[in-house]
Amino acid sequence: NDRFTAITDYYEARNSALEAEGQLSAPYKPLPPEALYLGEAEWSQRLQQHQHVALTPYDVPGLANLSLGGKLGRNFAPERKDESINIYNSLSDHTEDLHKAGKKAIIISYSDGAAERLSTVLADHGMDAIAPVRTLKDVENLASGTVGLAILPVESGFEFGGVAWITEQDILGDRLIRKARRTKKAENFLTEVTHLSPGDYVVHVEHGIGRFEGLQTIDVSGAPHDCVWLRYQGNDSLYVPVENIEVLSRFGGEDAIVTLDKLGGAGWQNRKARAKKRIREIADELIKIAAARELRKGEIFEAPDGLYDEFCARFPYAETEDQLRAIEQTLEDLAKGRPMDRLVCGDVGFGKTEVALRAAFVAAMTGQQVAVICPTTLLARQHYKTFKERLQGWPLKVGHLSRLVPGKVASQNKKDLASGDLDVIIGTHALLGKAIEFHRLGLVVVDEEQHFGVNHKERLKQLRSNVHVLTLTATPIPRTLQLALSGLRDLSIIATPPIDRLAVRTFVTPFDDLVLREALLREHYRGGKSFFVVPRIADLDEAAKFLDEHVPEVKYVVGHGQMPPGQLEDVMNAFYDGKYDVLLSTTIVESGLDIPSANTLVVYRADMFGLAQLYQIRGRVGRSKTRAYAYLTTKPSKRVTETAAKRLEVLQSLDQLGAGFTIASHDMDLRGAGNLLGDEQSGHVKEVGVELYQQMLEEAVAAAKGIEDDADDAFSPQINLGLAVLIPEHYVPDLQVRMNLYRRIASVDDKLSLDGLAAELIDRFGPLPEEADQLLKVVELKQLCRDAGIAKLEAGAKGITLSFHNNQFANPAGLVDYISQSRRTAKLRPDHRMVILEDLSNVKHRAKVALSIAKGLVKAAQVKQAA
Repeated sequence: NDRFTAITDYYEARNSALEAEGQLSAPYKPLPPEALYLGEAEWSQRLQQHQHVALTPYDVPGLANLSLGGKLGRNFAPERKDESINIYNSLSDHTEDLHKAGKKAIIISYSDGAAERLSTVLADHGMDAIAPVRTLKDVENLASGTVGLAILPVESGFEFGGVAWITEQDILGDRLIRKARRTKKAENFLTEVTHLSPGDYVVHVEHGIGRFEGLQTIDVSGAPHDCVWLRYQGNDSLYVPVENIEVLSRFGGEDAIVTLDKLGGAGWQNRKARAKKRIREIADELIKIAAARELRKGEIFEAPDGLYDEFCARFPYAETEDQLRAIEQTLEDLAKGRPMDRLVCGDVGFGKTEVALRAAFVAAMTGQQVAVICPTTLLARQHYKTFKERLQGWPLKVGHLSRLVPGKVASQNKKDLASGDLDVIIGTHALLGKAIEFHRLGLVVVDEEQHFGVNHKERLKQLRSNVHVLTLTATPIPRTLQLALSGLRDLSIIATPPIDRLAVRTFVTPFDDLVLREALLREHYRGGKSFFVVPRIADLDEAAKFLDEHVPEVKYVVGHGQMPPGQLEDVMNAFYDGKYDVLLSTTIVESGLDIPSANTLVVYRADMFGLAQLYQIRGRVGRSKTRAYAYLTTKPSKRVTETAAKRLEVLQSLDQLGAGFTIASHDMDLRGAGNLLGDEQSGHVKEVGVELYQQMLEEAVAAAKGIEDDADDAFSPQINLGLAVLIPEHYVPDLQVRMNLYRRIASVDDKLSLDGLAAELIDRFGPLPEEADQLLKVVELKQLCRDAGIAKLEAGAKGITLSFHNNQFANPAGLVDYISQSRRTAKLRPDHRMVILEDLSNVKHRAKVALSIAKGLVKAAQVKQAA
């Protein structure tokens, strides 16, 4: 009822605003509530029309004596482990056994898309007798010998009342539709945010820098095929098949002056060779620096048995898997006997502070001093409270040093640091001053490194030479990110959100009095607090005027960095204690402020903030189980710059949990990676583009470390089956979405992920068109060709021709056996091409035959390795 009342109020408020002409900052076209929502009476009436089923894990009185034969279902884990067993044949045998025993068999999927994809896969393996079941009556009426296909959110199968329920997780070991895993390969962070628009510069690994003109459907062997159209010097065009889109990377940077390469010219190859040579030199130098760090001696800190476990038990939350891994890696570094230099990258509120707390406890309990350095006084104050609370009861003394600390206390803390009476000190960059002396500094924790200036970082470098350093950040600066991605800096990623954490709903909108009034009042009436953030102190008066005039129901307090320390302290304490509903402030709330009850954020003039800055500010809300909302507002009358619009668009699109690393990589794409060793690096980045440069650097570092890398032998198989290969425009009209899908499809490297992507397409856009299904088959074939070493595969009406990468096959003896044992007419020509003669005039049959041949050649290539 409260919700219905609120909806009615919203409608009436907009109608009133329309009547008061001239009072609006945004136009409204309100719809009456009955046009959008079912009323209470109609909802109850509709509910009564359906059958209700209640499931319970508890014993119900009156049913205890019923023997319904409930038990866990069959799990196909043993078959999944044995590669020689076809799991679908095992499933088919199992369902036949169930039918013989008089039982019904139902396979459970998670969504319509997963069900459709699974039925296609099962049909390919001979299980044709499949019927959808939507209700219990459908289960009862299921024909004998037919397998049902249901959609239910069930993870494990069971047998009950003569029906065996088998989940796709029982069969595949995973779900076709599942939450995205955040443990991605490092190289995917860059491409994840790459959006190509016509006019953008891209780099083709073989042909160099071209200009992206869009998607073009061209005729290939009589069938339509989507290609990425690139324009080169002299108005030459290059068409890259969408299934080979991984050979392209974005050039990166904004407003760059770029010269297009000439197709077939030697300029690109020469530049790439020069860059590769210099990158190898950089990698060697970086490895030497890393090796020197390895050789330096550092204090060995080991967790005291029993006491450490007791300290961990005080953590009031369940650690996530990523968090535990980061803690374990940090403690291992502390015990190695060499100075640690680890970067812990985790989203805001994902538990980085707990990693620092555990490391600090171990270091302090072994008699070493710990310094925690924060960029702002508010964050230092909060960390001080957190550390003091967690370390209470242990023989450790915690101190605080910042502008908020009275002079007398600060002076005493400095003396205690020098004498060794203080074990843990938390403060701002004041801790980096030359006047600060440590008695036995063993560990430095740097929170949000990107906020420190050059002088501060130079001082940190001096400290790094002989102490352990732990850096915490949500959005690492490009240079730090590149060092981490290159494997030259120890990196731990905390990407798993805490249990029950919800993503922040983000809205980019012109400043609208009515919408923001409703947002602030909604938070007020649900008992929460709000942040109202402005870019400059000069904007505080205008924001205060809005709150006074339009939201008089809420109490607000103003805070900014130029306030006297005592006054700012009082403001923050009053807001934290719930004496005010809204904190009106500048960006002092940006770093680390933790107020779980604050779950609405309004950012005034969001176009004046940086990308990482906005992301950090948004992280101040949504730190509990409550859904949080962020309103990034712009001036209705003022035009936003193109760069600012891009920043806001990125932030709105990346509203999932754990997007901090993606934000950082987008920042790296826009700004470049900075200099690892000197100014000369930036020139090579400009020559080959930031993505390709990063990839080349990773390969060079791996080579310098002596790690075998087959990157030089990597290739993208060329496939032509004479089939229509594209995602039709009528199926996915938006060009950006189609480009993103093509990139995702091309980067898939296993069959399960491909089927999962197909299921997602069906759920998002409807049943797969034939052209899109053929695209997925071509991508599956491409992966098999890469595994078999097939560089090119062409199919026509009379058969298939294929050529091998570098005219070589991994196992020649296996190839000879394959040709001699094949039921098909296969020949190896003098030019090392293989020809397979077969009637393939039926176009739809070609993909199936090509997949069968590729699978056979993969096995033939692997014989040598098995031996």
